Amino acid sequence: MQKIGLSKIEVSKARELYGGNILPEPPCKSFAEKLSEQFKEPLIRILLIALTINIALALMGEGKWLETVGIFLAIAIATIVSTYSEYRSEGAFRSLQAEATRSTCKVWRDGTLQELVVEEVVVGDAVLLEAGDKVPADGIMIEGAIQVDQSALNGESEAIEKSAKAYELEAAHQLQAKGDLLDAYSLTRGSVVVSGQGVMKVTQVGSNTLYGQLAQELRESERESPLQLKLKQLAQKISKLGYSMGILIALAMLMHKVMLHGGVTAFLNNSSLALHELTQALIMAIIIIVMAVPEGLPLMIAIVCSLNMRKMLADNVLVRKLIGIETAGSLNLLFTDKTGTITKGKLEVVCFIDGEGNEYSSLEDITPRIKTLIAEQIVLNSSSTYSEGKALGGNMTENALNNFYFPGNNETSISSKRIAFLPFNSDNKYSAALVDSKGSLRTLYKGAPEVLLANVHSYYDKEGNLQLWSEVQAKALEQKQNALAKRAMRLLAFCSYEVRSKAYSEEVSKLSTAELTQDKWNLLNDKQLILLGIVAIRDDVRPEAVMALQEVQRAGVQVVMITGDRKETAMAIAREAQLLQNKTDIVLTSSELAQLSDAQVKGLLPHLRVVARALPLDKLRLVRLAQELNLVVGMTGDGVNDAPALKRADVGFAMGSGTEVAKEAGEIIILDDNFLSIKQAILYGRTIYHNISKFLTFQLTINCAAVGISFLAPFLNIEMPLTITQILWINLIMDTLAAIAFGSEPALEGYLEEEPKRRDSELVTKSMLAKIIVASGYMTLISVLFFKSALFTSLFRTSACEVCLYTGFFCSFVLMAVANAFNVRREDGNSMASFANNPSFFVVMLGIVCVQIVLTYIGGEVLRTVPLNLTEWLAVLGSAITVLIIGQLARLFSK
Repeated sequence: MQKIGLSKIEVSKARELYGGNILPEPPCKSFAEKLSEQFKEPLIRILLIALTINIALALMGEGKWLETVGIFLAIAIATIVSTYSEYRSEGAFRSLQAEATRSTCKVWRDGTLQELVVEEVVVGDAVLLEAGDKVPADGIMIEGAIQVDQSALNGESEAIEKSAKAYELEAAHQLQAKGDLLDAYSLTRGSVVVSGQGVMKVTQVGSNTLYGQLAQELRESERESPLQLKLKQLAQKISKLGYSMGILIALAMLMHKVMLHGGVTAFLNNSSLALHELTQALIMAIIIIVMAVPEGLPLMIAIVCSLNMRKMLADNVLVRKLIGIETAGSLNLLFTDKTGTITKGKLEVVCFIDGEGNEYSSLEDITPRIKTLIAEQIVLNSSSTYSEGKALGGNMTENALNNFYFPGNNETSISSKRIAFLPFNSDNKYSAALVDSKGSLRTLYKGAPEVLLANVHSYYDKEGNLQLWSEVQAKALEQKQNALAKRAMRLLAFCSYEVRSKAYSEEVSKLSTAELTQDKWNLLNDKQLILLGIVAIRDDVRPEAVMALQEVQRAGVQVVMITGDRKETAMAIAREAQLLQNKTDIVLTSSELAQLSDAQVKGLLPHLRVVARALPLDKLRLVRLAQELNLVVGMTGDGVNDAPALKRADVGFAMGSGTEVAKEAGEIIILDDNFLSIKQAILYGRTIYHNISKFLTFQLTINCAAVGISFLAPFLNIEMPLTITQILWINLIMDTLAAIAFGSEPALEGYLEEEPKRRDSELVTKSMLAKIIVASGYMTLISVLFFKSALFTSLFRTSACEVCLYTGFFCSFVLMAVANAFNVRREDGNSMASFANNPSFFVVMLGIVCVQIVLTYIGGEVLRTVPLNLTEWLAVLGSAITVLIIGQLARLFSK
């Protein structure tokens, strides 16, 4: 061993030549870089243009610095909140990654075995690998033999044999050592040692490993999220509408002024007057354009995403990218793993069936003799050990057997000693151990029933006595196995063989693990095996996952389970999880999928429920085809092989127990690997969408009403119902404060009853548009009546103070908007209900009302306000209450 390990000087040289074993991290954007990206959003750009125009007008003396500061604050708060939330989330993710990479490995240095952090490994190091270890770098086996799980890289769950003997054979044929990284002697970073022991010489570290190369390939441009597309479309429409209405209102104002001053000729002859009115019309046009843009929308999205991100973390969902939350709510199709997501990800022994067909769910019911024989199989015929209350090393099946036996039992009760051991491999489909039981030699076999039962000669009855095996018993046990297989059970047979040849046992005991091939244990054909029994093991479906799957499917999200299991097992799990319910549901294997053209797969996709024996490329292909159908696609995954599909999907759900590369590729990390958490992510996503929709309905209603009365005023001989300062004040408080109010709306389970939104669907739906038209139309009507109806004008001191009417209208407009906020908030009933669900909404609305009252006393000439008396305030309040009544009637009518 001393000759294999490097010295301190050699380590230093290797690090200087080949670098450290640090995985390449994607460029981490600074806060400033993330902030600058926010200014690329369409709505923010429109606001920046509006801000520039306002600054120019203020400098010319034609505008107010108050409005300019208001728009600036709206932009600043929206961009900073959004950037800070995402930056902090990214920081939390980096912390998780740093924690995940603090693993250690055992390395020979200067003739001694040392435990080092993985990042300290260099090219040439000799790494000791044992069961349970994770391979820290790429390398080749130079001593011993092990079995490794490479599923993180290639998706295959079966353990692969790696041995130094295979390397020597390859070297003898003068083949390059850097050949296929998945061959019989090469090891890759991220693989897990299942059994055996050996030494690996490191050949590649860091970014030069296969693992590191895959991580770098994931750096590509991202697909726009559904919300980003919808916001871009909305911004374009708002811009066109705002410019159109701004121009129309400016022309209407000019026409009104021309008529008041005796016609076109007289108006133009007074050049100073014409220039002044033209400037005012231009300013009004600009203000209307600004008014049309809901500048609180970016702020609202930032607030709602940030608030829900914190709530989701409590539900074991870490959001790396804020936009991923809303995208989760728009999912049409979700491709999900089975193990650990739908199932518990932990194999458990369900029962033991003895040779007579008796079934035992607990060891306590088994006779002492049989229990001792079972203990020998579990303890001696295994790569796994049990220490400090948990199973260590070995594969999941062996760990499950340990967890079945050891609670309540003691290993010291086993008197037999293991002489030699043959680990399980997929070719033999069994493991074997040569044991010495007080001078009596036996070979223990543990493996596939279809292999071992064909060689059974006798069996132990429930008392532990030997009985001859019969055809009748074989058929009865086969029926029992079939019944268990339909319940997605994994079956293992326990058999033994009485060794009668002392020479044979001496020969076997001298062989190394690498040399213990099947021909050295070739006793099966003798048909002399003794059957101890069969163990039924399964990875149970999570009860909460079944409920979550039902809710997600009821939400209109198609769920497709992708697994490496064989078709029968996958179907059994899918039925239990209630993924397979209809005759039209389709289950495909990877080979069947490969035989279908893209067009055929697209035709079958709506009915696809399970893909068995799946390969990594199958996931990527399915995501691509679903997106070509314009569906919003989600993908779960945990391995390096899943990373391309996670990256390609609209939202990638990486498992918390998964690889660093998978987490880097996903937008959302499911910390507990539970499908229930995915359901919560979908719920929060839909909540965000609803909150955005509510805010837009509320804000666009105000904007349309303000634009409507401003457009009609010149034709009705109303002198500027809302001043430029008042319009901007309304815009400011309604945008920013309402963004906080609607951004705090809670997640309602009822959202899962709705159909998901398509990628190409409009953000402003027909239903929203109808509400906006009705509410804004009614507010415009009340606005007109305020100035033209004797009912209203008689309630204000118009003769003594003309400004009283205008102040009353200003307050009425704000209070009508507040009343409409309650209409918008609840679509299904009492708009004043659920105070406890979102108390901040009521606080914000009450704050707006209080501020408006204060403004009537301190606004003065800046806001064109004077104090109102009790009668006038009652008139203002009455007009606002009618909006609540109209909203309730509209809901009843729509039902």
